Amino acid sequence: MRHIATFCGSCNCGCPELFVDETAEAEKRIVITDDFGQRIQMSVAQLADLIDDVRRGVLDEVVAPAAG
Repeated sequence: MRHIATFCGSCNCGCPELFVDETAEAEKRIVITDDFGQRIQMSVAQLADLIDDVRRGVLDEVVAPAAG
């Protein structure tokens, strides 16, 4: 697997990471791991959709501080 990115990286807690597995089936080529030992596998098209949603602000309320 080819490492693409580490999200956070400012601690030693095993931050989430993004990989590309060129040997996997196309539907499972993108791999995201977390610090709990879980992994998500998705296609490049699914990752592109996720990135588009993030850019459009779909997830902004998830990361915004709670109001009030």
